[in-house]
Amino acid sequence: MKNNTKIKHNQDRLYYAICYTGVSILTLIVLYPVIYVVSSSFSNADLVVQGKVWLWPVDINLDAYEMLFNYKNLWSGYANTIFYTVAGTVINLVVTLCCAYPMARKNLRGRNQIMFLFSFTMMFSGGMIPTYILVKNLGIMNTRWALLLPSAMSVYNMIVCRTFIQTNIPEEMLEASQIDGCNDTQFFFRMILPLSKPIIAVLALWYAVSHWNSYFSAFLYLKDSSLYPLQLFLREILFASKRIVETDGMIEAGASISTNISVVMQYCVIVVSTAPLMCIYPFVQKHFQKGVMVGSVKG
Repeated sequence: MKNNTKIKHNQDRLYYAICYTGVSILTLIVLYPVIYVVSSSFSNADLVVQGKVWLWPVDINLDAYEMLFNYKNLWSGYANTIFYTVAGTVINLVVTLCCAYPMARKNLRGRNQIMFLFSFTMMFSGGMIPTYILVKNLGIMNTRWALLLPSAMSVYNMIVCRTFIQTNIPEEMLEASQIDGCNDTQFFFRMILPLSKPIIAVLALWYAVSHWNSYFSAFLYLKDSSLYPLQLFLREILFASKRIVETDGMIEAGASISTNISVVMQYCVIVVSTAPLMCIYPFVQKHFQKGVMVGSVKG
C-alpha cells in the first residue's frame, strides 16, 4: 500500500514538473517579445539596429520618445481614444445587457426566431460599402457617433452574456422576486446586474480593447483630424517615420531622419499604444478568469 502511494506521489511530482516546465517555456516565449520591444524603445537606436539589444536596454536613450511625445497631435489623439473607449464601452454594455437578458428568458415570444436573426449577422454582414452608405445616410459622417453607433453591440458578446445569465441566474429567482412584487425592470437592475459583475467585467475588457485598437472605422468615416483617435495618428507616424524630422521640438512631414531612429520610434509607438491596456488588465483579470468559464459547468 505504501509502495503504491509512493509511486503515485512520484508520478504526481513528475506530472507537475512537466506542467510547470511547459508553462514556464510558454511564458518566456510570450513575454520575451514584450520585453524586447520595451527594451529596444529605451535603447540607443544604433545599437538596436546592430542587434546588440537582447533583453535589457543598452545605452538608454529617450530621443525617440521625445520626438514622439512632441508630436502635436499625439495628446489630442489620446484624449479622443479615451473618449471613444469609455463612451463606446458604456454604449456596448448597455445595449448588450439589455439584449442578453430578454434572450435569456425562456418565456420570450419568438425567442428562437430573434436569435436566428442575430446569429445570421455573424455569418453574413452588410459589408463595408453598404455600411458606409448607411452611416452617410444617417448623417453621422465625420462625427463621433460614426465610431460609436455602428459597433454598438457584438452578437458574440451578447451570446456569451446570455449564456452566463442562463447558467448562473435560475428562473426560480425571478419567480420568487415576482411573488414579492418585483417587476422585470426591478429584477434586471437589482438582481441581474449585481450578479453579472464577472461577465460585465469581461465584456468591458473585450469592448475596451476593441475600441482602443480600432482605427479603420475612423479612417473611413472621419475627415476632421481633431476627431482622430490615437491609433490613426500612430499609424501616420509609422508610415511617415522615414520622412519626418524634429523642427522646433515638433515632428513635421516632408523631411528625413535617421533610419535607426525611425526603427526605434516604431517600438515606441507599440509601447505607447499598448501600455494603458496592460496597466488596466491586472485589475479585471480575476473577473476575466471567472467569465471565461461561462457555460463550462451546468448545475
